[in-house]
Amino acid sequence: MAVQTAARHADSFMFERQVETMPRAALGALQLERLRQVLEHAYANVPHYRSKFDTACVKPADLKTLADIRHFPFTLKTDLRDNYPFNMFAVPRDQVVRVHASSGTTGKPTVVGYTKGDLDRWAGLMARSFACGGALPGEIVHNAYGYGLFTGGLGAHYGAERLGCTVVPMSGGGTERQVTLISDFGANVLCATPSYAVNIGEVAAAMGVDLKNSPLRLGFFGAEPWSDAMRRDLEARLGIKAIDIYGLSEILGPGVACECHQEQAGLHGWEDHFLFEVIDPKTLQPLPIGESGELVITTLTKEALPMIRYRTRDITRLSDEPCSCGRTHVRIMRVTGRDDDMLIIRGVNVYPSQVEAALVGFPGLAPHYQIVLTREGALDAMTVEVELVPDVPAGDQDRSRKARDVQHHIKSLVGVTCGIVVKMPGEVPRSQGKAVRVRDLRKQST
Repeated sequence: MAVQTAARHADSFMFERQVETMPRAALGALQLERLRQVLEHAYANVPHYRSKFDTACVKPADLKTLADIRHFPFTLKTDLRDNYPFNMFAVPRDQVVRVHASSGTTGKPTVVGYTKGDLDRWAGLMARSFACGGALPGEIVHNAYGYGLFTGGLGAHYGAERLGCTVVPMSGGGTERQVTLISDFGANVLCATPSYAVNIGEVAAAMGVDLKNSPLRLGFFGAEPWSDAMRRDLEARLGIKAIDIYGLSEILGPGVACECHQEQAGLHGWEDHFLFEVIDPKTLQPLPIGESGELVITTLTKEALPMIRYRTRDITRLSDEPCSCGRTHVRIMRVTGRDDDMLIIRGVNVYPSQVEAALVGFPGLAPHYQIVLTREGALDAMTVEVELVPDVPAGDQDRSRKARDVQHHIKSLVGVTCGIVVKMPGEVPRSQGKAVRVRDLRKQST
């Protein structure tokens, strides 16, 4: 039985490797064939798409080349909310074997559905992503992504199992127990949001557990923007290689793109299943490869919930430069923020990830922070709450000096003047899932 399992893994890796290194011309031909099919599928089975295509005076048959996708209308998150819960599904409801959903904290949740085939492809793409990042069959994967309606936990779970790993389905929370099981079970791979991984490392140090000298060697981190400074902190704190993984529920979940462990320089987007574009978020016109803008994704193989030109609001750029790993799929460079997360502070555009990059690694500060937004007259104001590491001077004068230094540092790197509140160790809220980086008090200020 073990020999048969190993043979199946070897066959799967060989097939995936052939797809991942496919010549660009062949990959483009495959994308065009699948794009035609998904447009026809969406037009025939989803009234919302049929109406939008008709309004735009475009039909699936009008697609002759991949570039023709620019003539088709965009899909927005509001489209899913307006068609809540199941009206965006392209298959009968009884063929949908699972649903996931967003939290719905700002309105109706966005609901996503999967056929049996969708789940099989999702597991395969997550297995491909794990292998791309350096995970190996037989390794122990400690999964601290949240389970339930959030796609992270189950997406990582089934992908790791598909790769042939042993999965510890821990989910989020119970951080001391997380540390104990990582140590006792000898986990090789950690899956978590980057902010929660920092929390795990911090709790481990407080417990006297040295994860840097444990079997833990890889971390797959996603579900929230994170900076290279955060990567360096995680790698030093946990003694691992920190791999960036990308996805979003509306498109699939995690597994849309992943860094390779050889270069860690951009995430290979799996173009046999997704068509990637970058547009100018103001003009909505496509941008050439290499220019920064908003990422737009069209699913090529999803059955239950095809997404046509979905505006992710993620700001990034694409690269087609050769990678030493040999993969030919386009690379999505690190997401710097979300277009709808951008703050305008006294005329300066600011992304929370820029603030993080300025703070993480700053002498005497822990990698925990929150941005507090208030209203001062007609202008928005920003205060950044930071936290001291233990065993540094914490008198009033020491904290005032630290606040001035941090304020100057953010001003020089980000270009915005903001208030700084220096807190004692443990006073900034910790994440057990997606971090809440921005606390918006502007309505309370009016």
